[in-house]
Amino acid sequence: MPQIYVDADACPVKPEILKVAERHNLEVTFVANSGLRPSRDPMVKNVIVSASFDAADDWIAEHAGQNDIVITADVPLAVRCVANGSLVTGPTGRVFDEANIGMASAMRDLGQHLRETGESKGYNAAFSPRDRSKFLETLDRFCRRAKSAN
Repeated sequence: MPQIYVDADACPVKPEILKVAERHNLEVTFVANSGLRPSRDPMVKNVIVSASFDAADDWIAEHAGQNDIVITADVPLAVRCVANGSLVTGPTGRVFDEANIGMASAMRDLGQHLRETGESKGYNAAFSPRDRSKFLETLDRFCRRAKSAN
């Protein structure tokens, strides 16, 4: 069965992930550098990794495989997981796939360059109810797709 891996540090959609995963009977693994709220649900696992840079990303990229679902806003992690054959979405419902991951990576690099040179302040838009709704739709679609592929 496919699994759901969550880059859990600062993830704003944890309750939504649990709701959709339960409906589809999929295991969820939250991966973070700091403490997570424990769950009594045997389908929910918490993995605490070291505080070193990219430790959570490295753990997810090593474990997520073909038709697993990865939830992250981190574009470099998305690049690695798409290469592994995972279904990847951000917490706003943004889909990362083979068709758009190159452009997403290039835009991330450009944004980082503009912030470093002072050309951009790098503010992100606030997380909205519309983002939450789009995320729920994307995650549900990914769950159905992942289950039908196995």
